[in-house]
Amino acid sequence: MTRMIAEPQTFVADALDGLVLAHPHELRRLGGGVVRATPLAPGRVAVVVGGGSGHYPAFAGVVGVGMAAGAVCGNIFSSPSAGQAVEVARAADAGGGVLFSFGNYAGDVIHFGEAERRLREEGRDVRTVLVTDDIASAPVTDAASRRGIAGDLCVFRIAGAAAERGDDLDAVERLARHANDRTRTIGVAFSGCTLPGASSPLFDVPEGMMSIGLGIHGEPGIRDVPLQNARDLAVTLLEPLLDERPNGAAPRVSLIVNGLGTVKYEELFVLFGHLHRELEGHGIEVTSPLCGELVTSLDMGGVSVTLLWLDDELEELWNGPAAAPAFRRGAIVDSVPVAAAPRADAIQAPASEVAPAETLPASVESRQAAGLARRLLSVARTLVDEQAEHLGALDAIAGDGDHGVGMSRGLEAAVAGASTVTDDGGLTALLTAAGEAWSEKAGGTSGALWGAALAAFGRAADAEGSAGGTAVVAAVQAARARIEQLGGAAAGDKTMLDALLPFEAALSAALADGRDLDDALARAAAEATESAEATAALRPRKGRARPLAERSIGHPDPGAVSFAMIVTALADSIGAERAGEAPAEASDEGQHS
Repeated sequence: MTRMIAEPQTFVADALDGLVLAHPHELRRLGGGVVRATPLAPGRVAVVVGGGSGHYPAFAGVVGVGMAAGAVCGNIFSSPSAGQAVEVARAADAGGGVLFSFGNYAGDVIHFGEAERRLREEGRDVRTVLVTDDIASAPVTDAASRRGIAGDLCVFRIAGAAAERGDDLDAVERLARHANDRTRTIGVAFSGCTLPGASSPLFDVPEGMMSIGLGIHGEPGIRDVPLQNARDLAVTLLEPLLDERPNGAAPRVSLIVNGLGTVKYEELFVLFGHLHRELEGHGIEVTSPLCGELVTSLDMGGVSVTLLWLDDELEELWNGPAAAPAFRRGAIVDSVPVAAAPRADAIQAPASEVAPAETLPASVESRQAAGLARRLLSVARTLVDEQAEHLGALDAIAGDGDHGVGMSRGLEAAVAGASTVTDDGGLTALLTAAGEAWSEKAGGTSGALWGAALAAFGRAADAEGSAGGTAVVAAVQAARARIEQLGGAAAGDKTMLDALLPFEAALSAALADGRDLDDALARAAAEATESAEATAALRPRKGRARPLAERSIGHPDPGAVSFAMIVTALADSIGAERAGEAPAEASDEGQHS
């Protein structure tokens, strides 16, 4: 993925534009993804799928008759924003309700959950079914925490086929959940993948080894073992899948062999043959199989094996007619030709999604705080731009390697969002605009958390008078509480909170001891830095690093590190600014947040 690019920043938009131009009779381009070129019949359920880009045919390639009605497409390996999901769902909705379905990743859960809330407020009936097929990502006793990988296709296909035949939303949701319950996947990687524009892969597999249990976001596997020939690999991959045969399942499966990017078709066919024979040897019938590239991971060298345990109900839907750019079955009447939509950058989201926050009268203190916040956002952006490669490398150890890029993209958007509001609007208006822009443009878990935290910080600071230590402590507490609420993490989970909570405690303690705000911020930033480094000893219990806990041990959490870096730069900037514009004996109440 380092050759056919114009600019790395526009890779996703360029790829989607090309896809729609290649399939103008099937797809229509939106800013947030794609929908069918021909709208659904009135009253039909709209199945809307999605996630980060880099997985084609997932997700845009499975939009079509008998499949999804729309796909929400985030940045590479990063969840789409709530605004994108709302836009695609609105365009796809035909009055029969909307079913969101996507892999079980924290960022997707947060953003699609917010989209569902907004759409329900509009009076739409919206449901969500998470895909949790990856048996390597959590034990069977915690199956609800598992990731969604190649099994996405099974759930999307069953839901789309049920919607196509006219089932109501209750039935489509039930069948999608049933398909998820009957789907199991495991994968193996032989080499890592490379982000567009990057000079090296996100991870490497040692020579002569293979990595069992890979993720589809560039996450390495959970353990490395010596390379095996195709016959032995078939046994290695099937054994854990068969150990998790669903209760009551008949001995009938659809076998799905999926190439992750650079393991090509002839190799996949070799492995498929050995898998097929192994299943027959266990007395299991293979019917309606698939073998090819179905849910990829850019140019990763790897393969996954999925078993969809069929019953009569699922098999009927699995074999029904379908016509999407990357998935076809049976005979479908051609759709009415529709011209390709314009580029994403020429399409505007609904005005309610992009309008600047309304400017209301603000106090002098709030206006001054807004000016300082604007300057500090620029400081943070410059810092993260400089550290993006380091943060990405740290994230790639047990994650997908996009933390630096995501943070940089988010801060760029936050600075731009803040520019839509004048200082006269006050701190709340400015940080709300910045936070919403961060969340919408960056996507991902960190985008949602930082965006929500900025807005909460502004509201709480203004509620406490905008200035002084009391306002800053209240604002930090509010931001932390919003992150806890939205992300569901706690102390010790190896997340940003493991730096934020010590920062908050140190800040409050220093102010209680009579320190001025500048000194308190510097002390709190130092505590955050020390605590971020201490996360190296923790085992991750949240996010994409959780299945790779052993790899993560010995390395600090990238979210905690980026938080510590940012608050240190902000404390330094505030201290330098105060030293240049205020006498040393300035009172605490003269210090603005």
